Amino acid sequence: MRARSKARVRRGPPLHAVILAGGAGERFWPVSRRHRPKPFMRVVEGKTLLEATLERARRFVAAENVWIVCGHEHARAMRAESGLPASRILVEPQRRNTAMAVAWAAHRIAAADPDAVMAVLSADHHIPDVKAFARAMRTAAEDAAHRAGVLMTVGVRPTRPETGYGYIHVGDSPGEGWSDIRRVRRFVEKPGAARARRYLALGDYLWNAGIFVWSARTLLDEIETCAPDLHRALAPLRAKPKGRNAEAVKRAYRRAPSLPIDVAVMERSQRVWTIPADFAWSDVGTWASLAEELGVGRKRRARAATGTRPAGRRGRRSAGDRSADENGNRVLDGDVLLEASHSNLIWGGDRLIALLGVDDLAVIDTDDVILVTKLEHSPDVRKFVAALKAKKREDLT
Repeated sequence: MRARSKARVRRGPPLHAVILAGGAGERFWPVSRRHRPKPFMRVVEGKTLLEATLERARRFVAAENVWIVCGHEHARAMRAESGLPASRILVEPQRRNTAMAVAWAAHRIAAADPDAVMAVLSADHHIPDVKAFARAMRTAAEDAAHRAGVLMTVGVRPTRPETGYGYIHVGDSPGEGWSDIRRVRRFVEKPGAARARRYLALGDYLWNAGIFVWSARTLLDEIETCAPDLHRALAPLRAKPKGRNAEAVKRAYRRAPSLPIDVAVMERSQRVWTIPADFAWSDVGTWASLAEELGVGRKRRARAATGTRPAGRRGRRSAGDRSADENGNRVLDGDVLLEASHSNLIWGGDRLIALLGVDDLAVIDTDDVILVTKLEHSPDVRKFVAALKAKKREDLT
C-alpha cells in the first residue's frame, strides 16, 4: 500500500481528483431519479458507478485528496456512499453546469495549495482498465499540467464511428520528451454517421471523454481569459478564498453563467493538449450504451457473422444468471422468462417479466413505472421526464 501511495506523488505537486456528480441522469429514467440519480445505479460488476469512480480516483491520488461536487438534494447520499469527510463534498446551492462546479473546486484546492494539480472526473463513466487509466492520469499531471502549464484532456481512440460522442481533432506533438501527448486543433460536436466514419478512417480524431487534468491556478487564469462572465461571478470566492464560505458560494452561483467547461474554456483556450488513451471507455449515457457495455446482442451478432446456431435449451432466464445469454439478452435484475427474443436489456423488479418474440428492447420495471423502449430510441427517454415535470408529477421524476 505504501509503494502505491509513493508512486502517486513521486514527482510534481500534490494531485487532487474532483468527481462531478451533479447531473440528473434523465436518460436513465425511471431508475435514475432526482432523489437517487445515475451515479448510484448498480449496473457494472456489482458496483455503483460512483463506487467505481472513487476506486479509480484512489488509484492515482491520496485518499484525502478526493473531492465530490454535487447538488444539495444528493449531499447526504454522497457522503454515505463515498465515505468522504464533509469538507471534501462541495454542495452546489443551484445547478450551473460544469464550468462553475469545476471553478469552485479549483478555488478550494488552490486556496489550500496554490501549486496543486487537479484531475476532473465524471461520476458515471465506465472504465474497466483502472491501471491504464491511472497511468494516463499521472502522465497528464506530471508531464503536461505541471511542467507545461496547459489544460489537459483525455482523448479516447475511437473503435467505431460513434455519433453519440464529441470528438477531438488532434494536432502535432509538442516535441521530444512529452510521451504521446498531442496538441488539440479543435473540438467537434457529435457528428452524423458519415462524418463519424470519416473521422475513424482519418485516424487523427479522438473521442472527447470529458476527463481533464490541469493545475488549479492555470484553470483559473484561463477562466479569466476565456470566460470573463464566469471570472466576474467568482469574485465573492476570491474575496474569501479559504473555508466553506456558504454565502460567498451562493452569491457566486447566482451570478455564474450556466455553461459546460468545454464551451466556457476548453473550446476557447490556446493552451489545450490531449493525451490519447487506448483503454476502453464509455460515458454510459443511455440504456443503449449500457447495453453495448454489457454485451447485449454481441453473441447474436457473432453467430450471424459465422452462421452458427446456439446449442441447448434457449430463451429462459432467471434472476440467478446475469451474463448475456446465447441470444444476446442481458438481465440486470428480477425474474425473467424469454422465448424467441434477442438482444434485450431487462431490469426487473418484484414482478415476473416475460418476453415473447421481441428484439432490441430495454424493459425497465421499477416500483411505480414500467418503461419499454427500442434500445435505439432510449436517448429520448428524457422526453418523458420533461413531460412529467410539465404535469407537476414530481413523484415520478
